[in-house]
Amino acid sequence: MIAPPPARRSCLSVPAASPRKLEMAPSFGADEIVLDLEDSVVPAMKPDALSAALRVLRGWPATPDLPGTTAVSVRVNPPRTRWCHLELAALAASGETAGSVVLPKVESAADLAFAERLLDGAEAAAGRRIPLRIQALIETAPGLSHVGEIAGSSERLESLIIGYADLGTSLGRSSTGGRSLDLWLAAQESVLAAARTHGLQAIDGPFLGTVDNEQFRLASARARDLGFDGKWAIHPSQVPALNALFSPSDEDISRAHAVLAALDRGKSDARTGAVELDGEMVDEATRRSALRLLAQAATAERR
Repeated sequence: MIAPPPARRSCLSVPAASPRKLEMAPSFGADEIVLDLEDSVVPAMKPDALSAALRVLRGWPATPDLPGTTAVSVRVNPPRTRWCHLELAALAASGETAGSVVLPKVESAADLAFAERLLDGAEAAAGRRIPLRIQALIETAPGLSHVGEIAGSSERLESLIIGYADLGTSLGRSSTGGRSLDLWLAAQESVLAAARTHGLQAIDGPFLGTVDNEQFRLASARARDLGFDGKWAIHPSQVPALNALFSPSDEDISRAHAVLAALDRGKSDARTGAVELDGEMVDEATRRSALRLLAQAATAERR
């Protein structure tokens, strides 16, 4: 049986080429730490960054206060680059600290098939017992166009992530215009719908800024309200706000319990699938939403 994916309210991206940032990363309280081998690492440093990431994985956790439920993933370089296959093979043989790889610029099911075949062989050779999971970064126009196909194409896949910087470039948006929340609604809805259709997590990409300010919180709250499970952070100061925003409130939890209780009481009436609660009609769709919220709350509590 495949274990459920970890909580990803906050996913902190850390350059694997920076020893100081790697050392500090566990102390910031993110649900997931993403060791980045791609955008934050210049080509000449790619091999060194991979070696650093492998050293970190062998010695993780780096500090005794790292919560045991903190997830660790590695963002490799995109398919068709000269680094991707080497990184995937090395991670498959690196032990089982890393639970997933983040695969950038996924544009079709074929990209996931490439990663799957390579990981199948490398894991078999290494005797790895728990397969590496895959998180797909949707950050190009072709990827967005094929997101439904991508979402249903791999048993290893556990989340879709929307990547704004590269997607904005691929779509021809200016760096300033790309900050407008309304401009991204269609892309967010497409990624979210594909994820939900195939039982995947939907993770919002990083805000194109490095501070915890009003614009960052508005973008994060928008993603939460749309239905995303969490969001990437590119600065540690953003992590506490994400953990709070993507955790159900006590009021939400109480309401979810009330919904379930009301529907259970209503089961005695076989004539209707809906019941009234505090002046509103609730039904089986409401039950599913309540159960999902309580699962999120339980995950947040474990953190």
